[in-house]
Amino acid sequence: MAPADPTADGICPAPRLDPGSDQWVQVLSGAGPQREAALARLHDLLLRIARGELQRRGSRLRLTGPELDDLAYQAAADALLAIVAKLGQFRGESKFTTWAYKFVILEVSAKIGRHFWANPGVPMDVEDWERLPDRFGLDPARETERRELAGAVRRAVDEHLTPRQRQIFVAIVLNGVPMDALVGELGTTRNAIYKTMFDARRKLRDTLAAQGYLSDQTSRHA
Repeated sequence: MAPADPTADGICPAPRLDPGSDQWVQVLSGAGPQREAALARLHDLLLRIARGELQRRGSRLRLTGPELDDLAYQAAADALLAIVAKLGQFRGESKFTTWAYKFVILEVSAKIGRHFWANPGVPMDVEDWERLPDRFGLDPARETERRELAGAVRRAVDEHLTPRQRQIFVAIVLNGVPMDALVGELGTTRNAIYKTMFDARRKLRDTLAAQGYLSDQTSRHA
């Protein structure tokens, strides 16, 4: 008699866990000192990831020192709680540490987003605006032209964008707020934000072209 086909009923067996992932799951599913030690090790791992990601992404929000460290601890702690709560959902499609990494990155994104909205008055340095020509794919040959273009972009943002377009443009382009955090904070969708950004960029390019900073061809293709 032929052996039964485990997929005959349409259900595929869960992937076999690699030894490292299996150990994590077994210990975290247990109790006692071993579990507590594993939780401490996992928290340390998540904290290192959170700190590195915040340092990489938080410079535009002026995140440094104790404030950065506090957000890192918050992200690591919340990620740890989420991982433990969803441990039964881990199926081994990736290594356990890779799966855990995604939780802490999401928490970092959320923390950065909340920080931005809690501190909307963070001043934009001149250097922030002077980076915008690069963001638009523009590269004026001379520094004077670059500064003039950056000033023109800033005026266009202030004078020609709607409040909603300005809010989203500054959050994404200048402050580097992650898309998912922005979606959650504004109670909207990714598609709505994409549409707002598309309209804002087109309006800015048309304005800059009309003022002679861009050619019409550059405005259409940039």
